[in-house]
Amino acid sequence: MEKDGYQEQLLPIREQIDAIDAQLLPLFLQRMQCTEHVAKIKMEHGIPVFAPQREKEILDRVQQKAGEYGPSARAFYQSIMAISRARQHQLLEGGTELRQLERTASRTAPAPSRVVCQGVEGAYSHKAAKALFKGAPIAFVPDFKQVFDAVESDPEAVGVLPVENSAAGSVTAVYDLILQYRFYIVGAVDVKVEHCLCAASDGPVTRVVSHPQGLSQCTEYIEQNGLEAVEWSNTAAAAQYVAQERPDGTAAICSQEAAEKYGLHILARGIQNEKDNTTRFIVISKEACLPEDATKISLCFSLPHTTGSLSDVLERFSACGLNLTKIESRPIPGRNFEYDFYLDFTGNLHHPQTLALICALHDELPRFSFLGNYSE
Repeated sequence: MEKDGYQEQLLPIREQIDAIDAQLLPLFLQRMQCTEHVAKIKMEHGIPVFAPQREKEILDRVQQKAGEYGPSARAFYQSIMAISRARQHQLLEGGTELRQLERTASRTAPAPSRVVCQGVEGAYSHKAAKALFKGAPIAFVPDFKQVFDAVESDPEAVGVLPVENSAAGSVTAVYDLILQYRFYIVGAVDVKVEHCLCAASDGPVTRVVSHPQGLSQCTEYIEQNGLEAVEWSNTAAAAQYVAQERPDGTAAICSQEAAEKYGLHILARGIQNEKDNTTRFIVISKEACLPEDATKISLCFSLPHTTGSLSDVLERFSACGLNLTKIESRPIPGRNFEYDFYLDFTGNLHHPQTLALICALHDELPRFSFLGNYSE
C-alpha cells in the first residue's frame, strides 16, 4: 500500500516533467536552426566559430539568474553551447590542415629504416620493438631524448618507447618529450613484464640495480629482503653492468631475456608486485600513418587555468560516444600553473563525427596537436 501511495504522489510530478520536456525539445531544435544560420553568416564573413567572451557573458548571466541552481544552470548551458559549436564546425568544415592530413596520410604501417630504443639488447623496449617490427634493424641509445633526436634526424626511422606501466603508472619523462617534440604515434603494443632477480654468481645479495620503473614495480620484494635499491638507466643495462663488473652482493632486476643475453644466474622469478604486470609501448614517427581500421587516437592541447575548462572539453568526447582511456597533464615549461594535456581515446579519424570533433578542438584549443590514430 505504501508503495502504491508513493507512485500516486510521483505520477502528477512526472506528468509535469514530461510536459516541460515536451516544450524543451522544440526549443532545442529551434536553437540548433539558429546555430546553422549563425554558421552561414560566419562562413560568409570569415568569422571564427568560437567566441569565448560572448559565451562567458552568457554563462555568467545565466548563473547569476539561476540563484542556488547557478552552477548547474551554467553546466547545462555550457553543454548546449558545445553542441552548437560542434554543429557550426561541422558545417564550416574547419580544421583544414587536419582534414588534409586525414585525406593524404599513408594508410599502411611504416617500414622503417631502423627502430630506435632506449637501453641495450634484452631490454623490454627491445622486446616491444621485435614484436612490432619483425626483422627490422634495431638501434639502441642511452636515454629517451636520444630516441626522439634519432627520429628527428632520420625521417625513415621510428622510435619505440614505454609510456605506462600497469603497476607503476606513467613514464612521465616520455610524456614530457612527446609534448615537446609532438611526433606522430603510429603504433602501440602491450608487453607482459616479468622481472627476475639476476646475479653473476649464486652468492648472497644485498643490493639491486635497475631502472626506476623496474625498482618501483618490485618494491615488495626489495623491502621484504632488505635490499638496497640503486637506480640504473635501463633494466637490461643493469644486467649488462652486473655481468661485466661482477660487483659483490649486487644483482640486477631485469627480464629473463636480458639475464640469458648477459649470462646471469636467475635467483628468483616473477618478483614484481603484480603478477599481471604490463607495460605499454608506443611507436613514434615524423610521418603520419592513419590506417582505415585504426582504433585509438592520441592528441594534446593546453587549456586556460579557469574553472570547468577541462570538464567542458571532456564532455564533448562523451557527447560523441568516445571513450577516454588515458589523460595525462604536464606543466608547460616557463608558465606557472599552465598545463598541457595528453589524451588517448578510442575512435577512428576517418569517421565523420570524430573528424569533426577533432577539427573543432584543433581550431579552438591553444597548443593543440593531433598525435595519431593507430591500433594497439
